[in-house]
Amino acid sequence: MTNATPEFTQVRYEFDGHVGRVILNRPQYRNAQSRLLLEELDAVLALANEDNEVRVIVLSGDGDHFSAGHDLGTPEELADREARPTEEGLRGRYRRSWDNNIDKSLRWRNLPKPTIAAVQGYCIFGGWIIASSMDLIFAADDAMFLGTNFQYFTIPWDLHPREAKEILFESRFLNAQEAKELKLVNRVVPRERLEEETLAYARRVAENDPFQLRMIKLAINQAQDSQGFTAHINGAFALHMMSITGESDPGYALARPEGRRRPMVQRAMENYERYQFERESHEQLEEPR
Repeated sequence: MTNATPEFTQVRYEFDGHVGRVILNRPQYRNAQSRLLLEELDAVLALANEDNEVRVIVLSGDGDHFSAGHDLGTPEELADREARPTEEGLRGRYRRSWDNNIDKSLRWRNLPKPTIAAVQGYCIFGGWIIASSMDLIFAADDAMFLGTNFQYFTIPWDLHPREAKEILFESRFLNAQEAKELKLVNRVVPRERLEEETLAYARRVAENDPFQLRMIKLAINQAQDSQGFTAHINGAFALHMMSITGESDPGYALARPEGRRRPMVQRAMENYERYQFERESHEQLEEPR
């Protein structure tokens, strides 16, 4: 086990036997993903990967939410952007977005050790990205997932393509149980037992031979890659860049309200509530009289 690790402020790194615990540590911002958080997450996952005593990695988020997505402007993020400016214009946006979301996510997906995301509360946009880069997702019963045409566009692989289209066309949240039904998550457990059950499973996996686990993961990832996974991720990123640039067009359909969260998140919650109401109404009509 690593005796000394660097000091991190955005991520905590803990040990539970042969399980390395990586914990997003910005609960005051719902674990919004600043550039510094992603850099620290990348460094911590690399440490866990190099530590021969760590056989399984569990990624979780401190506080009420796993991650509310990308950091769009907390004081710390704005200060970091001023201290470490990137090239202006599309070139700078492209490089920063690629480095933070494609390069890192593919590296995390291909870590040779089993990885598990333990998700509670919001798992929005960037939250979905880092959760889906893990091998398994265990969700608390209060988890809420929201996807879109984001940078690391795994959704057609996380869900059946027709389900992906239905949900993304409408733009709405998925609750934990629906995410389980659609095979996005592996298990749904009560919120108070999320940590306990995730770690219990991780400890059982850690009892197996590390080399065999590595070969199993490599074989499954190669099966996806032979179907075009990585090529799709690389190609879809360009479409994301076009999509996000189009939000600045005069004809963009969702105006950003001053001082409020991104309009698509508000719309997605409204659509989720409407969907739940319609689903419950249909179930009541189908009940035997």
